[in-house]
Amino acid sequence: MNLFANQDYISQLAIDCVIFGYQERELKVLITKLNFKGDFYSLPSGFILQKEGIDEAAHRILEERTGISNIFLTHFKNFGQTDRTNKKFLEHMIELNQEHFMGDIALSKADFEWLTSRFISLGYYALVDINKVTPIKTALDESMEWYNIHALPNMMMDHKEMVEKALESLRLNLDNNIIVLNLLPETFTMKEVQDLYETIFEKEYARNNFQKKILDLNVLERLEKKYTGASNKAPYLYRFRKENE
Repeated sequence: MNLFANQDYISQLAIDCVIFGYQERELKVLITKLNFKGDFYSLPSGFILQKEGIDEAAHRILEERTGISNIFLTHFKNFGQTDRTNKKFLEHMIELNQEHFMGDIALSKADFEWLTSRFISLGYYALVDINKVTPIKTALDESMEWYNIHALPNMMMDHKEMVEKALESLRLNLDNNIIVLNLLPETFTMKEVQDLYETIFEKEYARNNFQKKILDLNVLERLEKKYTGASNKAPYLYRFRKENE
């Protein structure tokens, strides 16, 4: 049985997703451990059906891996070096007497040849509320876990570079862009917004100046105060204005 070669996929074209999450002042990325013997890691990836548009395929792959839809997702860069192939990786499996096998699943010769072709990858990044995500494995995955962006495992091919380029793209013009708020729950305090920005930019902001800048964007709606029982002044909760959702 062929898992890939005879499927209706566009050959030599893939989508790799850098899925960003945020939790306890840590920016995280969802990484999959591949279903081979040994420690091999990659970004959640997938292939494009002949009948699909590229963005449509990216949204499908993302939903299949996270269990949620309506996620902020954007293309940031293509990766297509001439030597961009899984051949060295899979030949290493042969040397370990694991030819054509991933875990308990047998690869046909056609699948092996298909997977070792040169691939051009379309890089997308997504911003998710980490508490809503239920990572979903495929036959290629042994596990899927969140990793701090500064403590990523050793990933195959150019996937580490993809994360670096996705972060560069996320930071670009971030001062005037509130897309990062997609990493927060539906409602949040202004301190949580500032913590998020400081985590992504790895620098501190003056509280009053930062809050004024964010509020001047006129994209947030102020709600009731967040009472925690603490003696300090209760902060207001905010959310995206409905016309911006």
